[in-house]
Amino acid sequence: MYGLLIFLFSILSNASDLASLKAMNNAVYAVHVKETSKDSHIQNRLACYGMQASELCQLRIYEIMVESFVDGDPKANFKIGYGPSSHHGDIQGVINSLDYIKSLGMNGIWLTPIFLSGPVPSDDPLDATGYFASDYFKIDPRFGSLDQAKNLVLQAHKRGLYVFFDGVFGHHKEKIVAAPSGLLPIGNNYQVDYSKPETLKFYQEVASYWINELKIDGWRLDQAYQVPLSAWSEISRTVKSTSAKVTYQDSHGQSVHPLGYMVAEVVKKPKNISQDIYGDNSAPVLSSAFDFPMRKRLVQTLACDEGGLRLSSALNLAAGFEDYTAYPDHAMPNLILGNHDFVRFGDLIKRAKLATTDGDEYWARHKAAFAFLANYSGPITFYYNEEIGQEVANFSAKITDNCWTKNLCDEMISRTTGIVEGVAGPDLNPKQRDLKNYFQSLMRLRAANLSLSSGSRTQIYVDQNLYIDRKDHGKNSTLFFLNIAQRPAKVTLNSGVLGSKPIKLQDMLSKELFTENVAGEFIIPVSPISARFLEIIF
Repeated sequence: MYGLLIFLFSILSNASDLASLKAMNNAVYAVHVKETSKDSHIQNRLACYGMQASELCQLRIYEIMVESFVDGDPKANFKIGYGPSSHHGDIQGVINSLDYIKSLGMNGIWLTPIFLSGPVPSDDPLDATGYFASDYFKIDPRFGSLDQAKNLVLQAHKRGLYVFFDGVFGHHKEKIVAAPSGLLPIGNNYQVDYSKPETLKFYQEVASYWINELKIDGWRLDQAYQVPLSAWSEISRTVKSTSAKVTYQDSHGQSVHPLGYMVAEVVKKPKNISQDIYGDNSAPVLSSAFDFPMRKRLVQTLACDEGGLRLSSALNLAAGFEDYTAYPDHAMPNLILGNHDFVRFGDLIKRAKLATTDGDEYWARHKAAFAFLANYSGPITFYYNEEIGQEVANFSAKITDNCWTKNLCDEMISRTTGIVEGVAGPDLNPKQRDLKNYFQSLMRLRAANLSLSSGSRTQIYVDQNLYIDRKDHGKNSTLFFLNIAQRPAKVTLNSGVLGSKPIKLQDMLSKELFTENVAGEFIIPVSPISARFLEIIF
């Protein structure tokens, strides 16, 4: 529907450099909205759109690359690894950071794998990632101890944080240690063989073991396309049945079951994600996968993707919802901005030559991206230190010459040493602190408004510069404005667009009130490269 327009706008964007953009007429960008731009019934059928939403849709997950994050235990260090960190991160460092993570407004943490990954000591940087386990039933001592892992989950639950482990169920080290039952997976280290029943039973035992042992709340599923749908169906049943038999005390002292959430990593097109993960309406399998297609559109719109492609049009974002036609009704996509395999968003802004950390635009683009995620119906995931706009100094260009030996490849560069205010790293500068405060405000807003995390979506308006959504969940109704242009926008919104006549609109962050003028219109200003959330008050 939007493909031709997006193509044309991308040509215009790529033909213009930053200087020419800033030389544009600085006059206010005026838009008059008299009717909604499209019917969004297709998007509204997915699991997190509307009244059937659950606590899964409200997940706000903080991903931690354990070996890179925070050094809390001097006895637990890898000292090797990929990326620019010190490689001293450990489980105790995560425990020490739980209050900080909670203060951000997150309600879950995802830990990259912490299982034993090879000999101690090791000279293989891959061992530090945890993504090729040698013993799925033992905590790697270079991350910490079993007691520390138990304490991490206990302390997280006390703070109202779910804990998700990283499940690598499609590949492993060549000499794998047997499960407590004696089972072993069949196949080589790069691709296990699920045609053999022993393999499925082994990974079912892994999945249930840590729910029973530590009371974890579920799994992030690495390279999930390596596991056939039939096996995912059985592993999912194991996770659900095991979680239903286990209880722990939550932050309110209530006895609850582990959440049993599973989210898959498949970096492919929507149709392939559906085939590899979701199944279909008649035979549903997994319910959640990372929304890599929408993530790509988001970074292309506000920065560029890892390949340097920019599509700086709000139409590019709106077109992303068309992708959901490929998904069955039970699908619950989980939107991310970055992770340990991607270039940090700040470095993508610099790669696109849009801004540097010295200027306000760098921080404004982060805020705009955070706002889009805050308005997303479904679980969302942030990578550690995105909340402070972390980037890698002197890195932005794609490096292809011997990048692995230089630790400068795109797929490793985001593995930076963690900065946790009051726990580890330098003090935040004023711009970092301002961004973190904005991030916290958005997460609080999302937690308090089910229309954001679980609301049906109606697209009110979209053009090259401006994107407007309405979100509804019961009596909780909100408007989301995103202006990606470098000049201010003035939106004249006919009250009839909102259906039942509202009394007023209120900015949910600044508390500014808007009332109808005599013509039955609302006048809403939106600053350059910024977002607004307005509550519809009837």
